[in-house]
Amino acid sequence: MSEYKTVEGQVSAEIVEKKSRFIATLCHVESEDEALAFIDQIRTEHAQARHNVYAYILRGGRIRYTDDGEPSQTAGIPTLETLQHAGLEDVACVVARYFGGVLLGTGGLVRAYTQAVQASIEVAHVVDIASCVDVEAIVPYPLYEQVVRLAVADQVRIMQTDYTDKVTVRFRALAQYADALVESLVDLLRGKDAINATEPFEAKF
Repeated sequence: MSEYKTVEGQVSAEIVEKKSRFIATLCHVESEDEALAFIDQIRTEHAQARHNVYAYILRGGRIRYTDDGEPSQTAGIPTLETLQHAGLEDVACVVARYFGGVLLGTGGLVRAYTQAVQASIEVAHVVDIASCVDVEAIVPYPLYEQVVRLAVADQVRIMQTDYTDKVTVRFRALAQYADALVESLVDLLRGKDAINATEPFEAKF
């Protein structure tokens, strides 16, 4: 159904491993500039952390990561791969590590960074972004229930309903199903005069 998955807003989660604190902050970003600004923000907030490891994934395959002083491939890559395994794009994640005095070893570091990022994903609101079309229909009250039934399928949702002398219903459909929705409405309402459809756009679905 979805073209890609991302997260809404910004969330943080923390794990503790052998007295070291790993604080993962995950954020929705839509450009490299936004990703870098977010990374700078978290680095400032966690300026006392021993390491601020980050990774980001932007649509179109643009990725970047750093170990930020941790042993090679023990921090940045696990952070990146955890985001990839979750199927996320247009996201950036920074994991601040406050060293607890106990060395974790390479395997321990990989597990800790992976678990921290997973914890942030678990508390995030993950959304599907798809190509959608909004269809608005002005419906006589006697036909309202029949119109509502058109939204029972997963590919159509009712976004707004306004009640005046008639009912105005705004549907959101995945773009590939919009024509079928319009055809169904035309058949039911016996004409196109009361139906308006937008051009396709990207939105949550």
